[in-house]
Amino acid sequence: MNGTAHAAIGAAAGYVVANTVHASPSATLLLVGLGGVSGLIPDLDIDGKLRDRITLSHEVVRTVAQLIGILMIIYSFYEGNSKEKWLGIAIGIGMVAISSRIRQKHMLTITGIGVLAGGISLQELWLILFGIYILIASFVSHRSYTHSIVGVIFFGYIASKFEVSLGINGVFYTCLAGYISHLIADFKMLPFNKRGIKLFLPISSKEI
Repeated sequence: MNGTAHAAIGAAAGYVVANTVHASPSATLLLVGLGGVSGLIPDLDIDGKLRDRITLSHEVVRTVAQLIGILMIIYSFYEGNSKEKWLGIAIGIGMVAISSRIRQKHMLTITGIGVLAGGISLQELWLILFGIYILIASFVSHRSYTHSIVGVIFFGYIASKFEVSLGINGVFYTCLAGYISHLIADFKMLPFNKRGIKLFLPISSKEI
């Protein structure tokens, strides 16, 4: 199933939850949006449809990192004392060297690190956990752990903390329903799916 369909089903789930909890119009819009986004989250894994859409081009990040490295070398050379100068230059050279090896497949990992750092900076547990989720997703194959019960439980925990942070009733159920709707829509039993999902990983790798 394509991403648009997953988002639409997730949004519908959000609307149902909003009506169930008698949400205000503004909260209803939020829940519908969250449902749509949650319906796409499982595809954050490697080769998933969402991966390249939330990440910048690796060429952009590589260029920015190289520029930062060069600026660090120049700044350290002119402004640092003897010890700081050579340390700064070494770090700058390291950044240039490492950034030259960045490929598109690394971008989801970099995004996860950025989200994790943002969560730590903001002291938001749900954001920290979501950063960890993205990091894990960047290393697992498509339709594996993000499409399993383990993924549902982890994302559900993130959603529970997100609801606490926002203080809006229905956020947890919306996010969870949107996520689960994606998995159901990817079941092999449905005629439009050639592949299924490994729902019971790591206990079983059988597709359903």
